[in-house]
Amino acid sequence: MADAAHDLARRLGRQAEAVCRHYLSAGRRQGHYWQVGDVRNTPGRSMFVRLRDSAKGPAGKWTDAATGEHGDLLDLIRESRGLSSFSEVVAEAEMFLRIPRSVHEAQAPLCKTENSSRDPVISARRLFAAAQSIPGTIVETYLRNRGITALHETGSLRFHPRCYYRSDAHTPIQPLPAMVAAVTDLSGRIRGVHRTWLAPNGSDKAAITTPRRAMGHLLEHAVRFGGADDVMAVGEGIETILSVRTLLPNLPMAAALSAAHLAVIAFPPGLRRLYIVRDNDPAGYRARDSVASRAASVGIEAIVLSPALGDFNEDLRAFGVDAVRAELRCLLAPEDVSRFTMLNP
Repeated sequence: MADAAHDLARRLGRQAEAVCRHYLSAGRRQGHYWQVGDVRNTPGRSMFVRLRDSAKGPAGKWTDAATGEHGDLLDLIRESRGLSSFSEVVAEAEMFLRIPRSVHEAQAPLCKTENSSRDPVISARRLFAAAQSIPGTIVETYLRNRGITALHETGSLRFHPRCYYRSDAHTPIQPLPAMVAAVTDLSGRIRGVHRTWLAPNGSDKAAITTPRRAMGHLLEHAVRFGGADDVMAVGEGIETILSVRTLLPNLPMAAALSAAHLAVIAFPPGLRRLYIVRDNDPAGYRARDSVASRAASVGIEAIVLSPALGDFNEDLRAFGVDAVRAELRCLLAPEDVSRFTMLNP
């Protein structure tokens, strides 16, 4: 059985690019690799499939830099098609090998796997489940170094000591410590994760090209702190939102992770007032206008909270808690001042 599987994987490897075009149609070729979001054909750039034999290994070997998953083309077929038994995988692979290569390549632009829209965030959920809570970790150190002291209701944040990072297809995987944030929908289901890779001592972000990355389905969803009721705040970055939460510790908040995602964030039912925490840049202005317009269209009062510097984390570190809180108190609706500015009112 092992020899048969090895032979089948070798035969698939001779047509590695055709296999990728057929089963991972959401990806594209990058040099000697096929690049896609994950083995379930999610669009993205985390997974790499080797297309040619090399000193690093045979064609068809693949690795998902985000989750650490790896395998050969038989594993790829099994996961992309959602097959449960080895006999099903063999049947599928043999069916593929009986189709001429030219047919695969001609059909590639139209081919969509049935599994490509199913469980698109399974890798994100697996990564978050493998991480640990943040108290006593370098995530806590990192946040406190940035002036963030309100770490209550931060179950959406976790620490992973060896979260895989890869800058591109031609560099080795690095297991680095990271803050992992759950991106959830309004019902609390994880739809993706955001990773911030950190220096080993938590003093700052890791010295890598892109220390922040997200994966999964982010549209309309967010990293959430506290349970939203009738009033909440929304903003872009995790650290920006946690900075405002340090100043307004009882106000439920959500970080959308970017200006584009903030512009389309979903509003929870029953919301009547929304505080928009904007960043001081053109993208932040556009996101503010979009969110405010959408809120007004459904009868939600929108109030903008604007920083003096680039964002509220910069304000917090430059001016201190008391000064920035005093500025924010002037922007809040009168009935929200005592409700949200005291940790235990």
